[in-house]
Amino acid sequence: MIQDRPKSFFALLLLFEFGLIGVFTSLDLFVFYIFWEVALVPMYIMVGAWGSGKRGPAAVKFFVYTMFGSVLMLASLLYLLSLTGTTDYIGILTAFSTGHVTLTAQQQLLIFLGFFMAFAVKVPIFPFHTWLPNTYTQAPMPATFLLAAIMSKMGTYGLLRFSITMSPGGAQRCAPWIAVLAIIGIIYGALIALMQTNVKRLIAYSSISHLGFIVLGIFSFNQQGADGAVYQMLAHGLSTGALFLLAGYIEQRRASLEISDLGGIATPAPALATVFLITMFASVGLPTLCNFIGEFLVLQGAAITHFSWAAWAAVGVILSAAYMLWMYQRVFLGKVHEHTASSLDLSPGDWVPVVPLLLLMVWLGCYTQTFMPVISLANGTILEQTQMNKTYQVRRVTPAPTQVAEVSHAR
Repeated sequence: MIQDRPKSFFALLLLFEFGLIGVFTSLDLFVFYIFWEVALVPMYIMVGAWGSGKRGPAAVKFFVYTMFGSVLMLASLLYLLSLTGTTDYIGILTAFSTGHVTLTAQQQLLIFLGFFMAFAVKVPIFPFHTWLPNTYTQAPMPATFLLAAIMSKMGTYGLLRFSITMSPGGAQRCAPWIAVLAIIGIIYGALIALMQTNVKRLIAYSSISHLGFIVLGIFSFNQQGADGAVYQMLAHGLSTGALFLLAGYIEQRRASLEISDLGGIATPAPALATVFLITMFASVGLPTLCNFIGEFLVLQGAAITHFSWAAWAAVGVILSAAYMLWMYQRVFLGKVHEHTASSLDLSPGDWVPVVPLLLLMVWLGCYTQTFMPVISLANGTILEQTQMNKTYQVRRVTPAPTQVAEVSHAR
């Protein structure tokens, strides 16, 4: 797909992967920040230099939004350094747990908001999402794949790993309105996806909706919600990444992703249509495929915390089926477009990245216990450290004053 200066593009791709590895393995906050910025630069260049259409404005908007959040994260990091004398993540948590450093409610709120802004932009959470549709649409397909499958998970990982653990009080105070923003993103992304006339842009808006589920699961503050959020991170990376990959195959053959230019692709390309259908079913959460487990657990966790959260989020599941099925009908079924008569089907080389993605979608959907024990253990540790789950449990089962009086009298 990359014909112009491929060596430079793949060098930037390797630099981007280097930054991602650093982000997901760093236990020092300053090192984490450095790698966070390292991952941004090559993606900005790839979008700006190899993108299509209005790639310049899209790349600049992506860079500015991300840098704005990063500056606030750096401010919180420096504030933590002034309080604890270290940027070591384990050292900071130890200082908090042993009582050597005690944060007031206001300090926890400020630290949380600083980190939250950086991660919210990267996810992105509504209303910080406006960079995503243009960037995903204008970026070259390999960059779009990485943006959707991996880079968005930098934000959700940061929320779960750093924001909640280092300032649980601030997270608890902000959880209700963050959950509301996540639900708005779920429904808003799905409704806007229904209106799209471009396949790539439709998938981009579907990402906003799916990522809202992840954020909702995290801020449900219970085991089911957290497990569902992490599982959905894996599932979304597979299904949405595969959708962008297949859209790239269509664009490569047809030189367009406008739905009006497509139609009847299933006739000359039955294999491509079948693979796209399976991937689409995974994206909408069909049982036995990857997204079902994550979405089900997120809805369960949200219902435990506030049933209305789960009820509103479930609307997004229904809408996702609507926009995906309608898009599939217009692109793959119906009358064959006059320019679609030539062969579009998958070549042997095209199957190389597709087959592993399909196998993983089925694996995550059918053999959940391969992944869930490790996920549950890690999330259980976070919830235990922050006492988030106990806080919500106490809030929900606290007896009425009359009951307390009756128990005391009986004793």
